[in-house]
Amino acid sequence: MDGTVVDRLVEANERYAAAFTDPGMDARPVLEVAVVACMDARIDLHAALGLELGDCHTVRNAGGVVTDDTIRSLAISQRALGTRSVVLIHHTGCGLQSLTEEFRHELEREVGQRPTWAVEGFTDVDQDVRQSLRKVRTSPFLPHTGDVRGFVFDVATGLLREITA
Repeated sequence: MDGTVVDRLVEANERYAAAFTDPGMDARPVLEVAVVACMDARIDLHAALGLELGDCHTVRNAGGVVTDDTIRSLAISQRALGTRSVVLIHHTGCGLQSLTEEFRHELEREVGQRPTWAVEGFTDVDQDVRQSLRKVRTSPFLPHTGDVRGFVFDVATGLLREITA
């Protein structure tokens, strides 16, 4: 393969841009929903949820956990850009199920600096969705917490399983 992976992505963008036409949208999601999900490469959120460009805000991170930065993004999404609903999606076989805070300690020993963030590892995916639901529903920064739902995406079947608080 010639070049790096990033070179390949830039070339793909050039092909995309050549056929691109401005869809005339603004930053407000058409469906007034924000989706918080894991960054796992096996999850194609738009396809799995039947979403089109412009339908939602998407916030992805390791584990799909609700961190301070997730709340920051959701607050901007709701207060400045009109979203009213939140969907939380964790998944089966998540890498965070095997990581602990020891990961942070290993990084500190390796690089000589303590990470300022928590790993947010977990063993029970359902319980972690419940914790994420509680964090969103009780955040003083989020005015719209009436329609917040959490799910576990099964990477083997593609199905969502709802988790109740």
